[in-house]
Amino acid sequence: MNLCREHWNEEDYEKYIGYLKSLQDENYRKFHQSLTTTRYEILGLRVPMQRKIAKEISKGNIEEFLSFCKDRYYEEVNIEGFVLTGIKDLSLLEKYFDSFLLKIDNWAICDGFCNSLKIVQKNKEYFWKKIQELLSKEETFSIRVGLILLLCFYVEKEYIFDILQLVKTVTHEEYYVGMGCEEYYVGMGLAWLLAECYIKYPKETLELLKEKSLSSFVQNKTISKIRDSYRVSKEDKEFLKSLKM
Repeated sequence: MNLCREHWNEEDYEKYIGYLKSLQDENYRKFHQSLTTTRYEILGLRVPMQRKIAKEISKGNIEEFLSFCKDRYYEEVNIEGFVLTGIKDLSLLEKYFDSFLLKIDNWAICDGFCNSLKIVQKNKEYFWKKIQELLSKEETFSIRVGLILLLCFYVEKEYIFDILQLVKTVTHEEYYVGMGCEEYYVGMGLAWLLAECYIKYPKETLELLKEKSLSSFVQNKTISKIRDSYRVSKEDKEFLKSLKM
């Protein structure tokens, strides 16, 4: 199917959905269902194929394509996200960013979108403010988007102290009662972020862990992730065990 289109209409979009269905891999669909909890129907397309499709779409009329995007299928939403990450015009991305975030309902779409959003690198100040806004929201995966963007693009000397202060505003014990709730993925996002902060800036991050001001879930998961890293010495790993809550 020709995905590099100058014009899209409803019929074209439905043909596009039919094309996605024709690429289904039943074994991969079952495997991915076991990893991801989502309200969307999973077709079973591998991520490299989704990225390839998004790249082709991005060569054509992106805005017309996005005007027809729906949220029936997992891959449909994921490809929409990858198309958005290919946008280099910040003002154009702004038109779609917030509404797309409301479609994110699982860690895989969230993390794939954030990892690919290279426009952040050239617009650090704008996205820093955006991240603070996201972390103040109530939607689980809007918060996780903020955390993963910090992880991917901001664990640097210039931002480390601000990150360590910012995470304190996100940690609430009631968020992290187990895998059965969406908020679990906020807690895991925090732990992943803080583990990376420790690996790159151990002195600064250790001070936060010594405070024990985080929820016990985040504190303990952070320490576990740090201890899993080959970039941390055995001596430091042993000491960190004493900071578990």
